[in-house]
Formats: sequence, C-alpha cells, structure tokens
Amino acid sequence: MEIQEIKQLVANDMAAVNNVIETQLHTDVELIDQLSHYIINSGGKRLRPMIVLLSANALGYQGKQHFDLAAIIEFIHTATLLHDDVVDASDLRRGKTTANHIWGNEASVLVGDFLYSRAFEMMVHIGKMSIMDILASTTNTIAEGEVLQLLNRNNPKTTEQQYLEVIRRKTAKLFEAGAELGAICADNDKQRTSLALYGLNLGNAFQLVDDALDYSSDADEIGKNIGDDLAEGKPTLPLIHVMKTGNAAQVQLIEEAIENGGLDKINDVKQAIEETGAIQYTIEQARFYAQEAISTLSSIADSDHKAALAGIAEFSVERTY
Repeated sequence: MEIQEIKQLVANDMAAVNNVIETQLHTDVELIDQLSHYIINSGGKRLRPMIVLLSANALGYQGKQHFDLAAIIEFIHTATLLHDDVVDASDLRRGKTTANHIWGNEASVLVGDFLYSRAFEMMVHIGKMSIMDILASTTNTIAEGEVLQLLNRNNPKTTEQQYLEVIRRKTAKLFEAGAELGAICADNDKQRTSLALYGLNLGNAFQLVDDALDYSSDADEIGKNIGDDLAEGKPTLPLIHVMKTGNAAQVQLIEEAIENGGLDKINDVKQAIEETGAIQYTIEQARFYAQEAISTLSSIADSDHKAALAGIAEFSVERTY
C-alpha cells in the first residue's frame, strides 16, 4: 500500500487526532501557544500517531481512545524535537527555521517540558496503568538514548553496536510504544508483543534511512542541512562503515572529521562514503529491519489497516525525505 493510500485510509481518524492536539495545546500563556503550534504544524510525517491508529484499527478497535493516545505520542515526539534542536544547535527542521532559532533555547526547552507534562496529564485522565507504565518507560528510554548519543559525539571509536543501541532508545522506542498502545487500546494482550516488535523494527529502519539521507539527499528534500550529523560529530552508520571497511586514508579522514566536527571536508567525506558503499550498506540494514517489522504482523488478521502497517515499513526505507 502506497503512503498516499495509507494517509487516505486514516484521514478521518487523523482529523480527530488533530482536533485533540489543537484542544490540548491551548493555554493562556501566549508564548507556549505560539511555539507549540509552530512546531506541531511544521509539516511532519505524523507517522508515530498514524501507527497508533493503524495498530488499534488492525485489531478491530471501535472506540475513540486511540485518538488521545495518538496525540500523546505526537506530543512526546514534538517535545523531543524541541530539546534535540537545542542540544544540536540546529537552525533547520522540516525545511523551516527551528523554534529555538526563532524564540531562543530557553523557550524551546520550557515548551518541550510543557508538551511532556501535558502528555502525562492526558495519560492520567485515561487512567490505565498499563498505558502510563509504557509511556513512562518510553520517555526514560528516549532520554537515555539522547545521553548515549551525546557521549558518542566526537568519538570515532563508536561501534556499530553502540550506534544501534542509541537509535533503539532514541528513535525506535517511541515507534514501539505507539504500536503497543494500539493493542492495549483494543484490549488485545495476545498481539501486544507482535505490535511492539513491529514498532521497534520500524523505528530502527526509519532512523537508519534518516542517517543515510544525511549524506545522500539535499536540504530541500529532507528539510534539514546536509551533513548536520557530521557537523555535530555524530558517528552514524555511514561513517562507522567507512571506518570499518575503508583504506587507511579514508579511515583517518573520517576519524578526524568525527573528532573535530564541522563540514570543512564534507566533500571528501561524501566521496569516501560513496567509494565504500556506506549508503548502500546502511539502506540494506534498514531493509532488514523493515522486513522484520512486516514479518511480525503475520499473526494479525488481514485487513486494509494491517496492509497499511506493512506499507509504512516499506515507505520507511524507500523514502527520499
């Protein structure tokens, strides 16, 4: 199923989620209202809330609780983006100027905190301990992933396994939570593990492609500056692969680029990435995780919503943005 078909399938549900988001964002503190609406409405793919909706619907859920859960997932994701952009000193996100670049770091951090606290307020209102347990664990895991990524910065000794652990915690965990919440919504304990594994593998695939695109796309297409990861000294998989398979000169080039950060040698780095097949290798790893995600859906009855879950996994590795 193509991504446009998937969006059409959940269009009415997403409209309901957007209504929840608009309602829950409202506050009489004007800066919070402005900044949170800016980042929420800045053109994201909304895959994470979409996964909540599709997972619940794939298991036959008929209620409305998944709308709130999808909004909660989007709030948590948006809070992490606000905090990430401050930590990374980013000035471009989704093709738009970042909130921290417009309003400053202090406002971005505090509004990120507001979104986290509003998400937990909504969880308490739902009143299911299993939901609070999953999302409390998820936010902790994401924070751990951010700290691990920070520790790996400017460290050319970072291994592929260490890198994968970062993306599991930092990115994949929220995908995992979203898919599992769909099963909880549908009161289907039998499929909780399958859908959680689906989300985890999907999240891994998604982040691997993001890291490949950082060296193989253009700013207009992916909505951020090319080479941002290198500028920040992040040892992502394309760079790790060069250091593992490249010649001595290529290894030295990448090690120095990671240690020093910046984009002084971005063209040489991109050439080394191309010559060692690092992008292809990264995409192959993403395809592996996407196929793992699809395989976990085998025990779920066939439906358009199940096909859409598989379609999102395929989209995650075929996309160019």
